[in-house]
Amino acid sequence: METNGTDEVEKLKSKLMSAWHNVKYSWVLKSKTAFSHNSPVFLLGKCYHFKAVDDESPTESCTAEALDDDVVTGNVDGFRKDFTSRVWLTYREEFPGLPGSTLTSDCGWGCTLRAGQMILAQALLLHILGRDWIWSEALTLEPLDTETWTSSAARRLVATVEASIQGERAQVTQHPLCAAQGGAEDADSYLQEAYHRTIVSWFGDGPSAQLGIHRLVKLGMTSGKRGGDWYGPAVVAHILRKAVDEAVDAMLKGISVYVAQDCTVYSADVTDSHSGRTGSHRDPQGLNSEAASDSRAVIILIPVRLGGEKINPGYLSFVKSILSLEYCIGIIGGKPKQAYYFVGFQDDSLIYMDPHYCQSFVHVSTSDFPLQSFHCPSPKKMPFSKMDPSCTIGFYSKNVEHYERISNELSKVGKSFKNLSEMLFHIVTNYSR
Repeated sequence: METNGTDEVEKLKSKLMSAWHNVKYSWVLKSKTAFSHNSPVFLLGKCYHFKAVDDESPTESCTAEALDDDVVTGNVDGFRKDFTSRVWLTYREEFPGLPGSTLTSDCGWGCTLRAGQMILAQALLLHILGRDWIWSEALTLEPLDTETWTSSAARRLVATVEASIQGERAQVTQHPLCAAQGGAEDADSYLQEAYHRTIVSWFGDGPSAQLGIHRLVKLGMTSGKRGGDWYGPAVVAHILRKAVDEAVDAMLKGISVYVAQDCTVYSADVTDSHSGRTGSHRDPQGLNSEAASDSRAVIILIPVRLGGEKINPGYLSFVKSILSLEYCIGIIGGKPKQAYYFVGFQDDSLIYMDPHYCQSFVHVSTSDFPLQSFHCPSPKKMPFSKMDPSCTIGFYSKNVEHYERISNELSKVGKSFKNLSEMLFHIVTNYSR
């Protein structure tokens, strides 16, 4: 009886902590983000301007160097649709217990893993759907405002406490952010939405999800990490590489992850990864006759440190240059002990997606699971000066020719910033060995 009593107390503590996390992390997304109408906004290689434009043609990619030229820019709705279409992965609660622990939530510790999932999800969107893909319901999501979300969190806290006192299991309901999805009008859009749903399902919060937090925590255990520990951007990069390498889905076999060594990207290794000669379980000796050149895409992740204890202000232009490249899939970074997924910038502020919001577990195994909680309608901005110097930069390379274009762009960036530090030169210069 004493043991049972202790178990009940622990369960009650767990429920109360979960409810508290909902209240605590419901405040994070409340403040409205202000964007200047006089400065361009860059989002993963695309340029937007919020001034009224007469040209309604599709947005084109542009680089930071092109700002003085006449470029085609997108409007506010174009930016909103683009940002909201990115996959948003946040804290979740009440999911199955994580490997090696009894944790059923990653609130308070899993933000870097979530940021890593988001950069990987963006690469998969590029790989399968392309950069111009836009979620058909992107503009239907309601903004995340203070009144709606904090009152919902408070109601859940009260409901959880009441249910615990009564000895019943608290049922946490999911927030309906918008109306249910409508059917696709044609075969092409239907197929795109099917791919979209498949990509999201790979990041589900259950043991069977190939890129879910359960799989990432399990792989992290081989590096001495456990659920509840702090994961740095470099550690997460290697965990993502292992997760993709071990994935069994046919669509995931067409892509691999390369993690730079000591801030150096070896071109020969990336080329081998494109051709399938990576020594992975798929082709241990690189002898697969079907693994022709350019047969696989490569996600390039570069763990770096942009300064000492604090960010070096001189790297602001470097980070801007990186985020303005069309091949960039973002940056796993954040503030000290608080990870974000950086996707763009305006002036001296970085635009990011925030994983610090606790949402309810979603069963992605069902064919019609709700997608709304996997997309964020509210971008956030942060002054570059607050950025933690440790981060991981990501690029997507479709094939060898694609990689050569990336190398050339990075070399140009490297020449511009070579005098800042030798470390930066190694980051952006590619070597063969």
